Amino acid sequence: MILEYLLQNWTAILILLAFAVMLKTTVVLDQAIIRKMYILIIGLFVFSIAVFEEFYLEDKNLYPKVRVVLMAIRYSMTPLIIAMILYTFGKEARGLIFLPGLLVAVVNFISIPTGIVFRLDASNELVRGPLGYLPYIAVGVYSFVLVFILFRQSNRQVMETIPILFLCFAFISGIGWPLIIGKRYSEIFVPTIVVALFLYYVFSILRMTNRDPLTGLFNRQAYYAAIKVNRKDITALISIDMNGLKAINDNEGHAAGDEALTTLAGCFKKATKSKYFVYRVGGDEFVIIGVRSSEKEIKELIERIEKNVSETRYHCAIGYSCKPGGATDIDAMLKESDEMMYVNKAKYYSEKNSGSVS
Repeated sequence: MILEYLLQNWTAILILLAFAVMLKTTVVLDQAIIRKMYILIIGLFVFSIAVFEEFYLEDKNLYPKVRVVLMAIRYSMTPLIIAMILYTFGKEARGLIFLPGLLVAVVNFISIPTGIVFRLDASNELVRGPLGYLPYIAVGVYSFVLVFILFRQSNRQVMETIPILFLCFAFISGIGWPLIIGKRYSEIFVPTIVVALFLYYVFSILRMTNRDPLTGLFNRQAYYAAIKVNRKDITALISIDMNGLKAINDNEGHAAGDEALTTLAGCFKKATKSKYFVYRVGGDEFVIIGVRSSEKEIKELIERIEKNVSETRYHCAIGYSCKPGGATDIDAMLKESDEMMYVNKAKYYSEKNSGSVS
């Protein structure tokens, strides 16, 4: 029996082991997230054992009462595993996210004596009860919420949407395939989720190499890569420099300076749309790349940024350069936008020193 289990689940086991080893050496993820991932790995391993045992007993026509308990475990763990994924990767998710899954689990175990969700008939064949599709509904709802939250907390750029779409595909298969191939889909559920999770993890680590750890914006390395790859599509550059960061660091401490930078990054992200990319290229220096953007759109974007920043205690100097036909010389565009930004900065400090700026 052990050999049969290993043959059926060896790929998933290898990936889970690789996952565990990589988590042990990962330093860029929060420790709380890593702990949750370990719980997920253990949960998937236990789930694979329960599924194998259930179908092994079915094939051998053994211990129907044990099979019913294993069915309750299988139906209960499927939505709870997706809830755990949501709890791990969804920044907004709280412990209450498990409540619907736990209620479904209670109903599943009540079904053991009552058959309200499932039961075995006289020939030991599965028969669905009045709530027979409840576990699938729970999986569908959890999957929808997971994908929705991941999309909402992403920057909606290609590198962020690809892993989310991959997860979405995996979970949709988890809803559709059982209706096509029946309950035996559970035998490939664990490998499907393991592969999807592992790839999402790899994408997440790769994504972090292009991210500024403080603000979550793209970093200087990502900026250089973007202007190299997308040169023909770039029609605008916006240069932004925070005013007064040194004074905040000197008078209030660097923690206050970090808070200022993260607040401004939030203002920029809130103002931008899918065809704009925001980069932190220095201490208090930011660049926004506009792809196929008109000058009118760039001015509207700057107005949104200025409105968002005006609602904070901070201030920025902003300049831009726009070439509707596409960038021919990125360095020249950046120089033009920087010059406009420095004029804006000089005006700000001149007005501040004269008492015109609060």
